[in-house]
Amino acid sequence: GDLVMQTKSHQVPLVALLQEHSSMYGLNIKIFPREGDLFPGGHAYHRRKAFVKDMLNGKVHPQIFHMSWTSSKVNKRKFLQQMGEWYLQDTCRDKKLIDILGGKETANFSSDCCAAEPLVVCHYRDKPSKIPCKESPAIDNNGRSFW
Repeated sequence: GDLVMQTKSHQVPLVALLQEHSSMYGLNIKIFPREGDLFPGGHAYHRRKAFVKDMLNGKVHPQIFHMSWTSSKVNKRKFLQQMGEWYLQDTCRDKKLIDILGGKETANFSSDCCAAEPLVVCHYRDKPSKIPCKESPAIDNNGRSFW
């Protein structure tokens, strides 16, 4: 926990543990390349504008998109909503399963919480978006529209 607090990142301690286990126990480590198209993350979101446009236009099809390189859960959610990659209903966000089900054993978690279509919401004009968000405020210094 100290290393997380000191570095303000979970990534540094995780890498240190992986290196230690590799050295001590022979753990083989495989890391997806940052520039790869199948498993992109926040690096692609924040720095590979052409790739993200291709993704939003259906020209590339990542297997998983991890919103790393993003400072807070709040922004991660907003960015995923804006990209059309958010399916969790607000009624279920930040709640425990027991509270969502309300004591009913027959409740259907997926139909109550998961949307069939993405829940697209514009937040920032200068971040990647499924639809143009030109009327939304900017979050970064330059403030230019993504589209």
